[in-house]
Amino acid sequence: MKRHAPWLLWAWLAAVIVAAFYYAPTAQGFSGYDQPPGGDAGHASRILFFHVPMAWVSFLAFVAAGVWSLRYLAGRRDPRQDRAALAAVELGLVFGVLATVTGALWARFMWGAYWNWDPRQTSVLIALLFYAAYLALRAAVEDRATGARLAAAYAVLGLVVAPFLFFVLPRLGFTLHPDAVINTRGKVEVESRMLQVLVASAAGFTALFFWMHSLRRRLLDLAARREEESI
Repeated sequence: MKRHAPWLLWAWLAAVIVAAFYYAPTAQGFSGYDQPPGGDAGHASRILFFHVPMAWVSFLAFVAAGVWSLRYLAGRRDPRQDRAALAAVELGLVFGVLATVTGALWARFMWGAYWNWDPRQTSVLIALLFYAAYLALRAAVEDRATGARLAAAYAVLGLVVAPFLFFVLPRLGFTLHPDAVINTRGKVEVESRMLQVLVASAAGFTALFFWMHSLRRRLLDLAARREEESI
C-alpha cells in the first residue's frame, strides 16, 4: 500500500483539478474591477480551490516546524528533528510563495492590481519574511549545533507568530478579501459542491506536503550521513 500511496495522491489531486473546473459551480455575485456582475469573475474564483489550500499548507508547515523544534529543544537534541523542522520551513516557504502568487493573480482580476496591501496579503508577506530569516539565521552561524539551537528557538517563537499573522492580524481591520469559508458567526456559507472541492483540495495538498516533507527529510538525513562519513 505504501508503494502505491504517491500514485493515489496524484490521482486524488488530478480529480480535484477536474472537479474544480467541471464539478464545482462558479462563484455567484463576484465581479472583476472592469467586469460586470456574473461575468468571467465567477470562473476566476476557481483559483481559490488552490490558493486557499496552499495558504493552509504553508501555515501547517510553519506550525509543524515549531513542534519539531520544540521536541528538539526539549529532548535529546536529535538532529533528525532539527532537520525535520528545516524541511518543514523550506516547504512552508514554497507553499507560501505559491499562495501569494495565486492570490496576486486573483487580486489583479478582482481589484485591478496584483498587490493592494490588503491585510491578508501583507500578513502572509510578513510571515514569509519571518521564516526566510530562519534560513538566514541557520546559514549565519558557523557552528552547526549552535545554529540548530538558535533556529529551533526561533521556530518555537513561530508557534505564536504564525497563528497571529495568518488568523489574527488579517481580522484586525478592513480587508478586500471575501468572507472566510466559516464566517464570524461560525456558519458555513459556501455552495455545497464548492465546499466539497475545497475540502478535497485541502486534504490533497496536506497529504502532498507530508509526502514532500518525507522526501526532503530523507535527503537531508542522507546528506548529513555522508558528511559524517567523510570526516
